[in-house]
Amino acid sequence: MRERILETADLLFYQRGIRAVGVDTIAAEIGISKRTLYNHFPSKDELIAAYLAGRFTRAPASDKPPVEQILGTFDRLERGFAAKGFRGCPFVNAVAELGAEDQSVRKIAVAFKESRRLWFRDLLQQLGVADAEGLATQLTLLVDGAIAQDLVRNDPSMARAAKQAAKVLLKNAGVEVGGEKSPRDVR
Repeated sequence: MRERILETADLLFYQRGIRAVGVDTIAAEIGISKRTLYNHFPSKDELIAAYLAGRFTRAPASDKPPVEQILGTFDRLERGFAAKGFRGCPFVNAVAELGAEDQSVRKIAVAFKESRRLWFRDLLQQLGVADAEGLATQLTLLVDGAIAQDLVRNDPSMARAAKQAAKVLLKNAGVEVGGEKSPRDVR
């Protein structure tokens, strides 16, 4: 039952918004009483935290070279943007809806964003990038910017534009991208 509640909350919170969906709606959608829902999640805040925790996924492990993994992020984004029902980053949406003063939501959102940045950083370190921290932050900003642009424009090609910018950043950091030498190698 707990899983059914979470699956339903995930769908409704993501598609309609956290504030717009009450526990009555979730219970009715499943066909259970509010009491049953509250037996599994004593408050809506706990349900929201569980929803966000369920959305907190690590980047998949891969045997691909680090550059391919980094650039593959933007390919996955483009596929996500093209999928029906894409509504942006659930963590950003939750902070925007519930406000920065909701510390539990903000904490989960920061942890998710930081985990993605650290994933980029670790891959960049494998590539020997001198300022892996700084470049990881820039790549994270490209991801978030592409998501925002897609939401505003409804244009999946925003991910491709972000990927091109990522290639420029990688080349400027001395990384060979797709057989193209970095400016440092050309000198």
